[in-house]
Amino acid sequence: MHQLSIHMMSEKYSQTLTWCACLLLSIVASSVALPSFAQKQSEQDSARQTTGESVLPQPSSAAQKLYSVAKNDLLQIRVLVKNGRTQSSVGSGFFVDDSDLVVTNYHVVSQIALEPEVYIGEFVDTNDQRGTVELLAVDVLHDLAVVRVSRKGKGFFKIPSNANQLAPLSQGQYLYSLGNPLDLGFAISEGAYNGVIGRSFYDQFMFTGPINAGMSGGPNVNSAGALAGVNVAKRTDGELVSFLVPARYVVDLINRVKTQKQVPSSFSQEVGRQLLTHQNFMIDKLLENNLSSKLLGRYLVPVRESDQMRCWGSSNTKEETAYSEDKMNCAMESSLFVSGKLQTGLVAMTHTLLQSKKLDALRFSRLISERFKNQIYASTRQASVTAPACIEDFIKNEGVSMRAVVCTRAYRKFPELYDFIVISSSLDQSKEVLQSRLDVRGVSYQNGLRATRVFLKGISMSPITAGIAVDVNTSKGEAK
Repeated sequence: MHQLSIHMMSEKYSQTLTWCACLLLSIVASSVALPSFAQKQSEQDSARQTTGESVLPQPSSAAQKLYSVAKNDLLQIRVLVKNGRTQSSVGSGFFVDDSDLVVTNYHVVSQIALEPEVYIGEFVDTNDQRGTVELLAVDVLHDLAVVRVSRKGKGFFKIPSNANQLAPLSQGQYLYSLGNPLDLGFAISEGAYNGVIGRSFYDQFMFTGPINAGMSGGPNVNSAGALAGVNVAKRTDGELVSFLVPARYVVDLINRVKTQKQVPSSFSQEVGRQLLTHQNFMIDKLLENNLSSKLLGRYLVPVRESDQMRCWGSSNTKEETAYSEDKMNCAMESSLFVSGKLQTGLVAMTHTLLQSKKLDALRFSRLISERFKNQIYASTRQASVTAPACIEDFIKNEGVSMRAVVCTRAYRKFPELYDFIVISSSLDQSKEVLQSRLDVRGVSYQNGLRATRVFLKGISMSPITAGIAVDVNTSKGEAK
């Protein structure tokens, strides 16, 4: 799975502050940077001009203009521990029109939503004015939230009542992200709009520009200041590949807040309700058509290749190894952030074909048993889910005899949600084994069982090889 980083800044980010600070300075040509750095840079540039030495290009005039008119409507959103008011995490936000409503990411305020008895919110504006934050609404599926603060905006960020009134975007056009990267100060960075990412259940925009920790929840606008999206994440295995929540979801949430009669009494219940809605949609989408079958050795294995799930293969077949391993993985590339300890709404399938020419049947059997056992995690220490409860059975399915284990873990805070882990191992050959695994996170018990049945039913013997026994010692097939 690709590495994705959300941009709320918390204690873990401070451990990489040196590296991130270097990155920040590398983009200051398009950023409004710290005053001390800007002053020093200006002095250096003047000296170079005097000596005829070339100087760095000036910051974009569009970025300078945007920041100067938008800065009064930018906020840093801080989550504090109630007891002692120490800082737990920070993100960014922006005012809606000239109201006291502020948009940010859900993940920025998730601690306030799920643990209001422990955490409170505070805002800091560009003039260092501070005040209280009241959580009004969350949209977990699109990673958005709306809070009310104790001052009003100047009206720079216009949110239309209808998404059709948002400014159109074209690939390659300049966009600008604003926020407070790494808790170092408010900044603006340039990049380009590069279309809609469709590899999840909910669209995101790809922004080819820098977004750093602490900028989560900040606005992304075009050169005219019209809202394009909200900073949310970046890929940590790429260069300047960042993501935005499309502005149309902001419009939907603001409209919901304006018609909301009262603030939810429990945001944990509200988050749970939204997760239940998502898992129904996710499983229905996963199972709306039959799973595809792919040949792996003599077996047919179930996979799902779609816009939401992608499959990859690998092999370590080498003469010098004691056994060969051919693997097929299919997994969703996105999940839902619930808290720092829980990401859910994820489906993954793995099939591994193990064969050996060198190990005898007893040693191969021990190898397979150890690998099977190690896939079951029995920890009781996780704060978000219970220890797994497992059942084991021996089944015969479409010519394949299998040992199968199904484990479930219940979510402690969301009583109707479970993680399902399904592990199977074929038993029909002494030195050739198919091990398969299904992981489904954050589903109802009924939907977990639906996915389990479809997955196990999809494992079968290929009709082509069903009557052929392969001697792994000689690699020669013999028809029975």
